[in-house]
Amino acid sequence: MDFRIDQESCVACLACVRVCPSDAVAVEGEKVWIVDEACTRVGLCLPACPHEAIIAVGDATRALEFALGRKAVLILSVESAAWFYPATPEQVVNACYAAGFNTVHRGVLGDELVAKQYLDLWTEEEWGRGGTVIRSTCPVIVETIKNQYPELIPYLAPVATPIEAEARYLKAMYGKDTPIVYSGVCLTEGGADVDAAITLAELEAIFKKRGIRAQDQPLFYSRIPEERRRYWSTAGGLPLELLKEERQSSRRFRKLRGLGALEGIARAVGVDRIDLGFVDILPCEGCLDHPLLGPKEELFRRRAIVGATEPPRAPAPVLADGFDIELGAAFKIEANGAPPAQELVDEIIDQIGLAPNGHTWDSGSCGYKTCHDFAVGAAQGRTTLKSCPRYLERQAALAQQQAAVDALTGLASFRVLRDRLANEVARCHRGSEHFAVLFLDLDNFKAVNDKFGHEAGNAVLRETARRCSAHIRSTDLAGRYGGDEFVVVLVGTGEEGARGVAEKVRAAVEEAGVEMGYPAGLVTASVGVAEYRGGGSPEHKDEDVLVAADRALYRAKAAGRNRVGVATSSEPEDKST
Repeated sequence: MDFRIDQESCVACLACVRVCPSDAVAVEGEKVWIVDEACTRVGLCLPACPHEAIIAVGDATRALEFALGRKAVLILSVESAAWFYPATPEQVVNACYAAGFNTVHRGVLGDELVAKQYLDLWTEEEWGRGGTVIRSTCPVIVETIKNQYPELIPYLAPVATPIEAEARYLKAMYGKDTPIVYSGVCLTEGGADVDAAITLAELEAIFKKRGIRAQDQPLFYSRIPEERRRYWSTAGGLPLELLKEERQSSRRFRKLRGLGALEGIARAVGVDRIDLGFVDILPCEGCLDHPLLGPKEELFRRRAIVGATEPPRAPAPVLADGFDIELGAAFKIEANGAPPAQELVDEIIDQIGLAPNGHTWDSGSCGYKTCHDFAVGAAQGRTTLKSCPRYLERQAALAQQQAAVDALTGLASFRVLRDRLANEVARCHRGSEHFAVLFLDLDNFKAVNDKFGHEAGNAVLRETARRCSAHIRSTDLAGRYGGDEFVVVLVGTGEEGARGVAEKVRAAVEEAGVEMGYPAGLVTASVGVAEYRGGGSPEHKDEDVLVAADRALYRAKAAGRNRVGVATSSEPEDKST
């Protein structure tokens, strides 16, 4: 079984990223997908997605082909009783026959085979009396251990899964060429011994394609049913005798649920050297708790339905004699690949930034437990910085800062100038105060560009900006208006004070040109000065004082350049030019 993401339904809400225990969900911009090599098929992403964009896909086409051949054996999980309810188990089995399956087994034989194997191992002197053995009947647990906790691989019980065991048993019974189809919720449980694995929803879809409705089938078996009773086992393959013998709090038997418990087991076994006995661990409360069967709050309802269909226990073993089945399992320790370079991980963390306390954020909002885990995932290509909210916030703040600062000169941008002028006008009207504006323009800037090149012109602009900033207070604001034009806002300054600042700036620019090696008189500036006083007509806007300063600037240029012009008191009223 594979999980797929429907790109049309997905809105990149990252709910699947937050619940995936194996970091198998990759994100790049608005695109989200599942990395098959990392996915353990636990299915937590399925109910977590609020947009129903996660799809579970089995071998439905191949299973239908086997059914049409009428030679396939179907292993139908006991959870089917809850899925097809209110149809009875008899009706569901009859529907499977009608769909073309030759024989239908209920998964009991696999549980019996595995339970007998566990009992044999439990009675061995060296097993069950000490050490640690981890239940290996759940492929999700096995894959998680192989991918994330390889140090626990030697402790996995060397026993096949119940579906693997039953598939081997059925091939020995019916012939090795007999197709085996499994329908249930944990489709990877059968491994290579199952020829096709499908979800219960896909089995229902096969019924529809064949024109079959389970509820329309007879209420009694249309053929003699296969064995459904248990002798040694409970659901999942654990021996009933073992569960009766050992209390769940005993030192020889520990029942744990959830993948999060693996971290504690790894610590206890690998670091603290504690013998845990037999560890009965599953990712959820059994197959009836699997996300493919429905919401967690309906677990007890599903248990009641399946429990009501369970037949009485058999008085004797139900396995036929004469079949030599290999039930052992070996778990190969494989290298998971080299980790990403630490320098790359550190670089990604630097781009995210640190919290105010100097540590990484570790908020979990990206779906990873820590920023370091996220950085490793990003370095391995499983996610991108675009899925980190803290990085996006930092980038937004940086973009806002960049929009407020002229990249070349480091002065305020035109937008900041405009907002500051509007604020100063409003403040002056409230308190009958005043401020002044200097409008500066380089006189021969085009000649500098044409003769010495644009890089030389950029250097002149940067030096002009530095000289402007050097002659104003921290409460004032200098900004680049555009091209070779600059504007300075002088807070609480009148006409005379502004004229004095303008003269200092003009002289400083002329001096800078000489110091930079340009001919005298080539790098100079003309400055226009305008004062704005509050208490006047409320119709005066921030544009008025800027227009007045601009006109004063051009009067200075007309008078011979490299000088300061002052606006007259009537200029803010006149907007004809």
